[in-house]
Amino acid sequence: MSSSARLRAHVEHLAGSLGERHVGRPDALDAARDYIARVWEDQGHRVERQAYVAHGIPVANLEVTLPVRERGGGVIVVGAHYDSVPGTPGADDNASGVAALLELARLLAGLELRRTLRLVAFVNEEMPFFLTEDMGSAVYARRVKARGEAVHLMLSLEMLGYYRDEPGSQRYPPLLGRFRPDRGNFIGLVSNLASRHRLGELACAFRDASDFPCEHAATFGWVPGIWFSDHVSFWREGFAAVMVTDTAYYRNPHYHQASDTPDQLDYGRLAAVTNGLAGALERLALRRLDRE
Repeated sequence: MSSSARLRAHVEHLAGSLGERHVGRPDALDAARDYIARVWEDQGHRVERQAYVAHGIPVANLEVTLPVRERGGGVIVVGAHYDSVPGTPGADDNASGVAALLELARLLAGLELRRTLRLVAFVNEEMPFFLTEDMGSAVYARRVKARGEAVHLMLSLEMLGYYRDEPGSQRYPPLLGRFRPDRGNFIGLVSNLASRHRLGELACAFRDASDFPCEHAATFGWVPGIWFSDHVSFWREGFAAVMVTDTAYYRNPHYHQASDTPDQLDYGRLAAVTNGLAGALERLALRRLDRE
């Protein structure tokens, strides 16, 4: 099975078979969690669960750590939230990110890395949990901070599957649109100013690994859309973090709508982005520590 077929199968299960995934539909949320864990376990990974209770509902983040042969280079965290907004099946937001996370675990399995690489499926990114203490990535980032772990970089995979080639199909937040493409056919890498050096490192590694169109920008964290995902939890704990995104509502008219369905996504381009991220992460996690 090709990467694009695997990605489609993941999205169709999460956003098609299961549909809405949130604490208002706890059975579907649990089923999504169990599906992610099962895929990772079938790939040969050990899955750790970070369980807690939110609004009286038991929930959990899931984590896979890839083997490392050298320590001291910090941790790279790659995460995607598996919950969806009520009223939408959440194919792009964020079954596409979860599908990429699952495929990255397969593509990167078996590597002996010089830097710890963790893949994390976060619960409760969407409202009413966003920016609260029960947001899954906030729970996770606080634990990382409490352990005293050095996070080299966090990547938030947030909506990766929607692309358009028509002129005028891409919009931008204030300050960011000048001299940038007006077609929604690229992947975006965005960060706050404090994370700009790590952003540049990731952008260079992605372009070394892939010829897929990529735009990157570091700007003020308060710019609309820049902080709307799990990376904000890591910013709040003082870690460098980047959002990888198809730019959500600046491109995708189905954002937070009932029409955010699996048939709206471009799985060939989702696969190209996922493969590019795998190559970039391999480069970052294998880089000799004495070159940092």
